[in-house]
Amino acid sequence: QVQLVESGGGLVQPGGSLRLSCAASGTIFRDNIMGWYRQAPGKQRDLVATITHYGATNYADSVKGRFTISRDNTKNTVYLQMSSLNPEDTAVYYCYARLFYSDSESWGQGTQVTVSS
Repeated sequence: QVQLVESGGGLVQPGGSLRLSCAASGTIFRDNIMGWYRQAPGKQRDLVATITHYGATNYADSVKGRFTISRDNTKNTVYLQMSSLNPEDTAVYYCYARLFYSDSESWGQGTQVTVSS
């Protein structure tokens, strides 16, 4: 069973930075497309960024140039470096994994990011 455990969320002031981490277990990490989604109160869960098993990245337009997704296959971990944060980035951030050859998806429990002064 795949387990995804996020960490690194918290309260940050506008203009600040945070780095989220997601540690995966129960899967061959290097075979997974990894991603981050977020869900603000009363809104749907939206894509933030993805990184394929071979390292190609994709970002939502709202975070391009501010967020960077990366992965360390030796640590079974995917990261989301967030900078120039603004209140609109406030949401629960969820880690996502899908084997590149399958439709099988897994989700983390989420970590809260709050951007406020």
